[in-house]
Amino acid sequence: MPPRFAAFRPHPWHGLDPGPDTPGVVTAYIEITPYSTVKYEVDKVSGFLKVDRPQRMNALPPTLYGFVPRTYCGSGIAKLAGTDRGDGDPLDICVLSERTIDRADIILRARVVGGLLMVDKGEADDKIVAVLEGDAVWGEVTELDALPPALVARLRHYFETYKLEPGKNPVRIEAEYGRERALEVIRTSLSDYQREIATLAAD
Repeated sequence: MPPRFAAFRPHPWHGLDPGPDTPGVVTAYIEITPYSTVKYEVDKVSGFLKVDRPQRMNALPPTLYGFVPRTYCGSGIAKLAGTDRGDGDPLDICVLSERTIDRADIILRARVVGGLLMVDKGEADDKIVAVLEGDAVWGEVTELDALPPALVARLRHYFETYKLEPGKNPVRIEAEYGRERALEVIRTSLSDYQREIATLAAD
């Protein structure tokens, strides 16, 4: 029997499945490749990848960067972070790969190992950290603290400076956390999506 296929391209945020092994292993939609000098993001209406802005400073993303489909940083994520609100976007994910992946607008399976609690202008904007499933170097890592500290420091530096402007920086990294907290963040973002996006769309 031939494999099932979509007769049209699904919207990366709403049409893709987060994966059968969520939250431990998730489908990640990749918007940006490592060291990209331009920040791309999915257009929420059309689903096409669009140019958001050139990277403002010299800090460039050290990993693949995208989001987990059908997640939402809403009221549940805000409560976990101790903020008034989430950032209103899908849950971001950074994926380590030993082999170069030099194109975006792709999906992959990523094993969750931890995350960064980021607050941007008072909004919770968690960054899940994961490794490419089956990766020869990173594939067996299961916890954030098993990664080289320099790699985590590069991630922190990127997010702490990617919106930096002279005299102001709206971003703070409040904490680093391990796998169990990351799984809770993913579950909460899935619930936020069902409650605040999918239910409203059905009405």
